[in-house]
Amino acid sequence: MNKVTLLSLTISMVLSTGALAKIPAEQAAKLSSELTPLGAVRAGNKDGSIPAWTGGITKAPAGYTVGDHHLDPYPNDKVKFTITASNIADHKALLTPGQIKLFETYPDTYKMNVYQTHRSASYPEHVYQAVRDNATRSELIKEGNGIIQAAVGIPFPVPANGLEAIWNHTLRYRGEGLTRQAGQAAPTASGSFTYVGLEESLLLPYSIKGASPEALEESNVLFKFKQKLTEPARLAGTALLVHETMDQVKTPRKAWTYNTGQRRVRAAPNVAYDAPGTASDGLRTTDDFDMYNGAPNRYNWTLKGKQELLIPYNDYRLHSDKVKYEDILHAGHINPDLVRYEKHRVWVVEANLKESTRHIYKKRVFYIDEDSWQVAVTDIYDNRDELYRVGQAHSINYYEVPTLWSTLDVMHDIQSRRYIAIGLDNEAKMYDFSEKLNEGDFTPAALRREGRR
Repeated sequence: MNKVTLLSLTISMVLSTGALAKIPAEQAAKLSSELTPLGAVRAGNKDGSIPAWTGGITKAPAGYTVGDHHLDPYPNDKVKFTITASNIADHKALLTPGQIKLFETYPDTYKMNVYQTHRSASYPEHVYQAVRDNATRSELIKEGNGIIQAAVGIPFPVPANGLEAIWNHTLRYRGEGLTRQAGQAAPTASGSFTYVGLEESLLLPYSIKGASPEALEESNVLFKFKQKLTEPARLAGTALLVHETMDQVKTPRKAWTYNTGQRRVRAAPNVAYDAPGTASDGLRTTDDFDMYNGAPNRYNWTLKGKQELLIPYNDYRLHSDKVKYEDILHAGHINPDLVRYEKHRVWVVEANLKESTRHIYKKRVFYIDEDSWQVAVTDIYDNRDELYRVGQAHSINYYEVPTLWSTLDVMHDIQSRRYIAIGLDNEAKMYDFSEKLNEGDFTPAALRREGRR
């Protein structure tokens, strides 16, 4: 990949000292100096277009109350420039092949409004301390299908390989648990759509303040996720429960589904890998959810380096409750006038399908925001080595946690010229990160109760 830059001197020096995941204490100390607490380069870039990280957003903007949709902290920012099919040649160095393909696919309507960069990612102080602790002890288990000696924060702030980087995405901090009402839609080629309503709960034992690596390894649970479809009527009541494990060799992911027609809970071992996503109209796989999730064992992972890239960031207009779903969902792609792009540094991770395994995706390239470990863009290739799908995660800072997380994930299917937008919540209640969830909410019996409501 000729667009991938060399790592900064600081990062290169750290990586050159050893191949093990854990790093010496003197190198972990750089997480308080040259590097941010999550391992990003603290300094800005040479031309100043990417500023230094100074802590991110540490205070909500005036007028915000917990429970509201999050106000834009940068309401006076203006568009610096707009990329269209007519001037894309001037900007290709800052775009992925998949992003470029979107301009080729929709030359008359697709565009990117680019704004100044704000490094707004921030997390609680105890998370930063957990990352420092993890840095000197965390390791991958055999073949990278799990981790040990990690808790609360990302395990590998200075990743030595692609597996460590993708585990950072999987384990990035998103609070200790939450409930949310959100939905998804897969517009047809004409732009018409049916809104699929979802109620979801997420319990994150890995992220609970004070969680210990020893207790997590004993329980072998990273997180528990429950989902119920609420609309349209023909799907309402269908429900899903997932237990994601820490050591996926010891115990693979556990999943159950509740079918309203059968009124039964069944084990669902196929809710993984390239099984079709829930009510997705075949436009995403199960492991496309959250841009990537699940066991990494079907791919060989390569850390390619870092590059500067234009990625969706601080997308508060797209998140606003002043916007309706019909304002967002257009034919071919979401409304580009609601999307904000900024220049950020990203880790580039390439996943190539192992010869001994199968998946509808032969290759995936992930572009991971260095400040948050959120996958921002993913380019996906089919078995003919052609671009198949392009995913983009539109992130904001959730002030009440705080955490940087996507407010909307969009997966484009290049070949069918359709897309699915996941996380639509403009007309719903905002996420509740304060609700007290317990283990009893995430059992097959609880799933049966959810489905029958």
